Amino acid sequence: MDNTNIEEQNENANVSEDKVFEYSGDKLEAAIEAILFSVGDAVSSKIFEKLFNISEKKMDEVFNSMNEKYQAQERGIKIVKLEDSYQLCTKNEYYDVLSSIVNMPKKHNLTDSLMETLSIVAYKQPVTRQEIETIRGVSCVHAINRLVEYNLICEVGRLDAVGRPILFGTTPDFLRCFGVTSMDDLPIISPDKIENFKKEAMEEAEIRIET
Repeated sequence: MDNTNIEEQNENANVSEDKVFEYSGDKLEAAIEAILFSVGDAVSSKIFEKLFNISEKKMDEVFNSMNEKYQAQERGIKIVKLEDSYQLCTKNEYYDVLSSIVNMPKKHNLTDSLMETLSIVAYKQPVTRQEIETIRGVSCVHAINRLVEYNLICEVGRLDAVGRPILFGTTPDFLRCFGVTSMDDLPIISPDKIENFKKEAMEEAEIRIET
């Protein structure tokens, strides 16, 4: 689910002004768990705040309390925060046992080319394909298509310029895959690293030409 869909979910949620549940304590946590389990995807914090008439700070406290209980009880689930939304997930250490009985998503192999393209999108978003290719110095059509296929990046709009080029940004799956709750948690990238991207891309292009 991308950020746009989460915003639409928030706007279209069936939460009216007179439909507020005055839950607290264990009952509040149980209600939140039921919602996250039933939805099966990320749910905007604004929905919970409106539904239970509580603050964002209080919501964070509730989710932290739930995760602490899951950890103390050695449960197989956890709640992850993705920007301003929350999702109920299985713990990573149980991937192997789950994959033996259900069709789990395939773990994608991210090559250096894909990682470099993904890094540029993450740090420069929203960004066009032309901007990515300017930084890398080679065509990035294949890399972009593969990252879209893996649902790590998605179209987030169009640039107001000739041709209306597509703008790309990262998805909540990107945050899940790299274990960060917000884009602010990403490490700072140096200009030297960008130059390394260009150098490695040129070497990659030369290898393709030789083969």
